[in-house]
Amino acid sequence: MRTPTSTYRLQITSDLTLQRAAGLVDYIHDLGADWIYLSPILRAVAGSEHGYDVASPAEVDPARGGPEGLRVLADAAHARGMGVLVDIVPNHQGVAVPEQNPWWWSLLREGRDSPYARAFDVEWEAGGGKVLIPVLGDGDGELDRLRIQDGTLRYYDNVYPLAEGTWTDGDDPREVHARQHYELIHWRRGDAELNYRRFFTVATLAGVRVEDPEVFAESHAEVKRWIDEGLVDGLRIDHPDGLRDPKDYLERLRELTGGAYVVVEKILEPGERLPRDWATQGTTGYDALGVVDRLLTDPAGEYALTSLDARLRGGEPVHWDELVHGTKRAMADGALRAEVRRLARTVPADAGLGHDEAVDALAEVLANFAVYRSYLPEGAEHLREALAAAREHRPDLAGAIEILGGLLGAQARNGTELGELARRFQQTSGMVMAKGVEDTAFYRFPRLTSLTEVGGDPSHFSTTPEEAHAEFARRAAEEPLAMTTLSTHDTKRSEAVRARITVLAETAEQWADVVGNVKRLAEKAGTTVGDGPLVNLVLQAVVGAWPISQERVLDYALKAAREAGNSTSWVDGDPAFEDRLARFVELVLHDPQMRAVVEGFAQHVTEAGWVNGLSAKLVQLTMPGVPDVYQGAELWAESLVDPDNRRPVDFRDRAEKLARLDTPVGGTADGIPAVGPDGAAKLLVTSRALRLRRDHPELFTGYTPLTASGRLAGHVFAFDRGGAVTVATRLPLGLAARGGFTGETLDLPGGHFEDVLTRRPHSGTVTVSELLADYPVALLRRKDD
Repeated sequence: MRTPTSTYRLQITSDLTLQRAAGLVDYIHDLGADWIYLSPILRAVAGSEHGYDVASPAEVDPARGGPEGLRVLADAAHARGMGVLVDIVPNHQGVAVPEQNPWWWSLLREGRDSPYARAFDVEWEAGGGKVLIPVLGDGDGELDRLRIQDGTLRYYDNVYPLAEGTWTDGDDPREVHARQHYELIHWRRGDAELNYRRFFTVATLAGVRVEDPEVFAESHAEVKRWIDEGLVDGLRIDHPDGLRDPKDYLERLRELTGGAYVVVEKILEPGERLPRDWATQGTTGYDALGVVDRLLTDPAGEYALTSLDARLRGGEPVHWDELVHGTKRAMADGALRAEVRRLARTVPADAGLGHDEAVDALAEVLANFAVYRSYLPEGAEHLREALAAAREHRPDLAGAIEILGGLLGAQARNGTELGELARRFQQTSGMVMAKGVEDTAFYRFPRLTSLTEVGGDPSHFSTTPEEAHAEFARRAAEEPLAMTTLSTHDTKRSEAVRARITVLAETAEQWADVVGNVKRLAEKAGTTVGDGPLVNLVLQAVVGAWPISQERVLDYALKAAREAGNSTSWVDGDPAFEDRLARFVELVLHDPQMRAVVEGFAQHVTEAGWVNGLSAKLVQLTMPGVPDVYQGAELWAESLVDPDNRRPVDFRDRAEKLARLDTPVGGTADGIPAVGPDGAAKLLVTSRALRLRRDHPELFTGYTPLTASGRLAGHVFAFDRGGAVTVATRLPLGLAARGGFTGETLDLPGGHFEDVLTRRPHSGTVTVSELLADYPVALLRRKDD
């Protein structure tokens, strides 16, 4: 199996096509990355910016460069000795435009007789033998807007097939509609009545039954071609939690690819481990991200930030567990009610449970599930814990929950035959977790928003160096080929934004004053937002991404407010509140007094944010695992949640900066760039670390913690990978307040070392002040060999 030493993620679009990406190979190679890592490239719904709405798994998307583009990119990468990793989406397909998806079009035209009926997870009986499509708008006469045109049924711009023999010219479109294998229903009915599995709450992403061997074979035929023809060297698997049996899927994928490098986009809660018998090299790295961020978070700020959050709620502190239970329960009762009702219909008739009671009890168990899903019999303890917590929350449902426990597989052991309910429940719990926590609770808990990141638990405030060392040593022993990351297309805030927000933990009281002053000034100007936690969240985003345009802030603020669902929402939102929020954003950026408060604080934490950013990057790039760099993140790249983090990247600027680093002019006396807003120092750290990993993998074969000595030793985090030594600065504001490093020392491993960032030699016991004289980080390479 060929494995990468690092990857560089590119978002392939109709603008950044595969051919254009091939033109970036030289730059990415010069940067030091080992493999090119591509977003989904199978044909997506027209206009898709992300590619996760695959409309046909049979071809490379022509809009993204087509098969010719893939070959051009693969040839360019392989000529440079680089590998190609591609993101694939086995769980669902895009069905927003039915005529663009041949499988879905066939299903709607032919119903259960379609050769693709087995491909989609449809519960026909629940729809009266039809696929329910929630597309009709408000109003009583929407079906009167149907028309027949060119042998299809039209509803505005939506086009649907007509089954053979069900219509003739001049027929009433409503009557023709009634004869089809599908039924167009009001869009509001979808969340409660939808009868096909979807991706989370997105009705235009229909779940695919890859557990069926024929469906797996056809949906992966093009992927197999990539592997067989040597175009692609590894795969990233999107959302394995949605699959009926991820373990079985990965085993079949290993057989199909001949054992290629495979990682899974799996969200692990703190302390949770990936099932050891999965045919994968590990996760895509959100778990590593959470450890690195918390390592750089000052535990001393927790009390003050918690107090601020409580004051902004009127004095009532929020308890994370209670908040999450409420948001998950609301999701199970609301946007995902169709999935819970389907689970209830799966309960055997002789179980002794009525439908409504089963729905209630299942929703409660889902609300108490602490991880995304179990993989029975693996993880049965999570199910048992959820059942116990559900009984505690709802003792009136204790009997129903007890019955469900057996049906859900709480006592499953190896060899246990799981029933339909047990298998489908595992596909559903992740939906509730993702929508209830990531997409709701994270936006309601802005105590420190650098911690409300995918795969993280924001109630876990910080990680000690000892805990981080233990986790990194475990990863070295158990998951040496799992990915590590700091930014992805799914992160709520880029690594640079989080690095600056993390500084708030070191200046919590001052931040509380900033929030209070801004709120008072806004009220004085006649604008009261009326949602204190949201004000805190938006201001953290502004400071983290400063300087930032009003348009970007407003887009982010509206999305955050609608996701939180406290003061407005995506459905039936509050226009008056959103107008107040927009006015608040305008004032923050343009009112002289308010802008001065925010800008002054942003400037106060900017340099410390740079220190955090460089420390986080070097730790991530050199810790055990395969580091990924998200497109553009080799500079500061202050971006917010999608689509902001998918903005075009100026690769020409980055290539020119890298060329100047490799032939330095100016900068410091040593010819190295100063730490500043241009991001050149981060580019230096990124390129030198990536090159060292790629060119000298023998220096990264172990993991040994290194501990500094002296009064401020706690501000140093260091480790030896077996010849490559990383030294990073923790808690920079506190360090600066104490006068910086003076007498602290670090014992290096035996031998002579050179800092690859500054070219300065070091050996034996070194003073930290000398080691970090130029940068807040150092990367030492043993030179004896």
